Amino acid sequence: MSQRTVIIKENPGAYQAMLGLEKYLGESSVSASLKELVKIRASQINGCAYCINMHTKDARKLGESEQRIYALSAWRDTPYFTPEERAALALTESVTVITKEHVPNAVYDEAARYFNKTQMGELIMAIVTINAWNRIAISTGMMPE
Repeated sequence: MSQRTVIIKENPGAYQAMLGLEKYLGESSVSASLKELVKIRASQINGCAYCINMHTKDARKLGESEQRIYALSAWRDTPYFTPEERAALALTESVTVITKEHVPNAVYDEAARYFNKTQMGELIMAIVTINAWNRIAISTGMMPE
């Protein structure tokens, strides 16, 4: 597939707005490593090759292990993730596939055990943002290099 349009060139204001949100999230109190796991998992669900490629590289730069990255799609069946990470990944899946069950109270409440209200907002915004990036990359035909 060839790239259909290049948002940064065709709609630079919109692209800059997305980058502004990304910059804000980069300064949030949720750990950078956890945010990368969230980005990878949402991108796996959405089938966004461009974002999977980018965020697995970013996760490695932050010291994330190959084993954890490879096992991310089966995180429930591995011992590699902390309870906090599991809660964030469950929330990621619920928000990403929101039409399935919306976000069940049990999933939200479990995440709220590990993250304060500000962090919950940051985590939800990180999930929403990667889903938006996935949709931009997929709909415009962006491919990993």
